[in-house]
Amino acid sequence: MSRFVIPGFLRITRRNRNYIDADRARAHVRERGLRPLPYGPPSALRGVEVTVAHERGWPIYTLTPKSGSSRGGLVYAHGGGWVGEIASQHWHLAARLAAELDLTVTVPIYPLLPNGTAAQVIPRFAEIVTDSTDRYGTTFLAGDSAGGQIALSTALHLRDTAQLKVPRTVLISPALDLTLENPQIDDVLPLDPWLGRAGGLVFGELWSGELPMKDPMVSPLFGDFTGLGPITVFSGTYDILNPDTRLLVDKARAAGVEVDYEEREGLVHVYPLTPSREGASARRTIVSTLRAHL
Repeated sequence: MSRFVIPGFLRITRRNRNYIDADRARAHVRERGLRPLPYGPPSALRGVEVTVAHERGWPIYTLTPKSGSSRGGLVYAHGGGWVGEIASQHWHLAARLAAELDLTVTVPIYPLLPNGTAAQVIPRFAEIVTDSTDRYGTTFLAGDSAGGQIALSTALHLRDTAQLKVPRTVLISPALDLTLENPQIDDVLPLDPWLGRAGGLVFGELWSGELPMKDPMVSPLFGDFTGLGPITVFSGTYDILNPDTRLLVDKARAAGVEVDYEEREGLVHVYPLTPSREGASARRTIVSTLRAHL
């Protein structure tokens, strides 16, 4: 699919309807609480064996290479605005990373809104990363959109509570400041066919729970990045999260963090997961970057 077709497709299918209207956002959370969506992986994921365990109320999937060998681990946090369930694009990326890099990839199915909050989810993700490190060795973190928030907040939490530096964290269009206060967002809003401020604020406020919105467990942009492991970041300029992503890159580099940043003009939110030439290129970059750090 062409990069020029995707924004039109998103607009025609009204993918932004729950993000641009606060009442719709609240109704969407209520609906998902009443009627959760299925989360299981597609029936055929190439190159991996899939198992699932239920631990403390979470289904936790493990994708292992069919080769039988594992050189390390990766924990993937899926996006979806903290209310949308894991999608096939997430599963296929996780399977590709497992198969091509000989990694054991862990995919936690974490509690979503209205049942989950950052204070519940981030410490549990930190435990899962620690467990993966103990079992499989070098363990990376990755996440897209809301999952990018979870991944970066988890990396900060691990540094602070376990003195564990994640060897590389991959962030695909991450949510970084859930207040959406950056004034430059106003310039991007007319261009973004997917996200919006009014509904996004509803999701962010619910996800923050009892924590302040600017707590790094909720909005990792406000964390201290000193001593954080290397990060790889992807962002398109037709994404209202792009202005905060630029702030993240500058702040992390100023703190001495190694940052690989790919920004693509005119591309939408989570473009590395889209069926486009640019998406395919970004996925190859993720694979090659992690391979270089194994």
